[in-house]
Amino acid sequence: MNTTTKNAKQNGFFSSAKVLTKSIREYKRPSLLAPFFIALEVILECLIPYVMTLLLGALDFITGNTLNPNAISVSIINFIYPNGNPQLVGTILWFGLALLLLAFLSLTCGALSGRFCAIASSGFAKNLRKDMFYKIQDYSFSNIDKFSSSSLITRMTTDVMNVEMSYMMIIRTAVRSPFMLIFSLVMSFLLNAKMALIFLCTTPILTVGLIIIMTKAIPFFTRIFKKYDKMNESVEENLRGMRVVKSYVREDYEIEKFNKASSNVRDDFTKAEKIIAFNGPLMNFCVYAGLIAIYVVGSMLIINSKETLLKITELQSFMSYSFQMLMSLMMLSFIMVQLIISTASIKRIAEVLNEQPTIVSSEDGLKDVKNGSITYKNVSFKYSKDAEKYSLSDIDLHISSGETIGIIGSTGSSKTTLVQLIPRLYDASVGEVLVGGVNVKEYDLDALRNSVAMVLQKNVLFSGTVRENMKWGNPGATDEEISNALKLAQIDTMPLDKHIEQGGVNVSGGQKQRLCIARALLKQPKILILDDSTSAVDTKTDALIRQAFKKYIPETTKIIIAQRIASIQDADKILIMENGTITAIGNHQTLLKNNQVYSELYYSQNNAQNKGGDN
Repeated sequence: MNTTTKNAKQNGFFSSAKVLTKSIREYKRPSLLAPFFIALEVILECLIPYVMTLLLGALDFITGNTLNPNAISVSIINFIYPNGNPQLVGTILWFGLALLLLAFLSLTCGALSGRFCAIASSGFAKNLRKDMFYKIQDYSFSNIDKFSSSSLITRMTTDVMNVEMSYMMIIRTAVRSPFMLIFSLVMSFLLNAKMALIFLCTTPILTVGLIIIMTKAIPFFTRIFKKYDKMNESVEENLRGMRVVKSYVREDYEIEKFNKASSNVRDDFTKAEKIIAFNGPLMNFCVYAGLIAIYVVGSMLIINSKETLLKITELQSFMSYSFQMLMSLMMLSFIMVQLIISTASIKRIAEVLNEQPTIVSSEDGLKDVKNGSITYKNVSFKYSKDAEKYSLSDIDLHISSGETIGIIGSTGSSKTTLVQLIPRLYDASVGEVLVGGVNVKEYDLDALRNSVAMVLQKNVLFSGTVRENMKWGNPGATDEEISNALKLAQIDTMPLDKHIEQGGVNVSGGQKQRLCIARALLKQPKILILDDSTSAVDTKTDALIRQAFKKYIPETTKIIIAQRIASIQDADKILIMENGTITAIGNHQTLLKNNQVYSELYYSQNNAQNKGGDN
């Protein structure tokens, strides 16, 4: 990998991290207090061995002897028996109180830092999930097409959890370890500068080792999260299609597919963990090599200089500082490991937050849609700028307000694509779409979409009562208004308090479609689009729904996409589409007489119906 590529990746990581820091917001205060108290805790912990050294030095001075291992026992005896040396007892008492105070203050600072760290990290994670969710709500369909739903779920759960853990370590452990390392090193130099140089020998070894580990492990974690997405996609697909899986007895196939995705994740995780596992032995080598060097060099200095260059009491304090420093290095290595794991997560979250909606409201956009007239002016559309072929080509069409339009065509003829341009779920690549005589791009997006109601073949119901689902169409709808909408959709016998399971799994396909139609009617739209949304309804009920539309919402423009000619034969205009173009326009009688495709389809469906094929 060349230097330019490395710099680009580093810049990408830091820019991604900068994007995420915007989500800290109201948790800046605890994010600052956590490292502040951890720094105080470190200072107090470093003072304790130093105070111990001063105590032992004072006792040595009072007794007039170089302390040996039994000196502390003698001091304790003198403390217990006040008739002993009063100066010795007083010194131990004051130093003991000072050590207790330092320990108590250190404990308090540690507890406060932990509390503020927990508040800051969990709050940061909450804001990240919130910001991602809000961002996704502004996505257009083309933005959503870029990220799969399983990938977005992984980013909002696993990736956020990794970042939360890293942030927790950064504002606490990543502050504690460097502070502890620096203060311990300073105190060690104050005790004995030559001995302190030993620590500087182990640091480069550990640093180089961690850099190598990071460089090797990061690519694996980048791949792992993409494979996580694939695995979650497999789970989501299986759960959504559970009835199909069981009806086709494909459980073994789905299990094998999941096992393959799971094994791919395991294999890459194993390789990454094998690399990271070198961190432990490397850390242990540096720690124990440093301790051995300190013992050997320190013992030689004490013996050869007869304690003129280094005293036993100083060596004991030095060992405390050396242990603190080496443990700090170990904690830093753990932080680096967590950061390695989180690097891919940080970039993936930033991708979601950086994604700009391709469709946005016009500044000072119009809030009022005058009527439901629709005009397509030389419209062509393709889903991607890089696509070679247009999904829609050269569409010129005018629909008057209040008209009923039927659209029919083979699968893949872009019927749905045509109507998705009306509420700006996508924008036309060429030409313009007008609603109420105004280009859709000039409307406020919410105002436009509130004037257009779409009912899809696979529309979604949410867990809750019928009443709660209906209020998605109009939050302020009364029970009477809901009942009227249900009546128009020919499903007024369903109680408003009936509980609907997630996805509407406890109602039939026809009931689900009619509930979705009723919900759309509550929006009181100027344009109502039914995209094959009566396919699960019998022909009699379908006819009753269309009659209700004609009678009760005559001013609403109605666009009906269907496969059954019976669903659209009484429309004012019928469009026949093929390969993204409109091949014919007319009413039922005109097309039946002049269009071979339409007439063949009509007679074939009527023959099937006469033979009982539609029952």
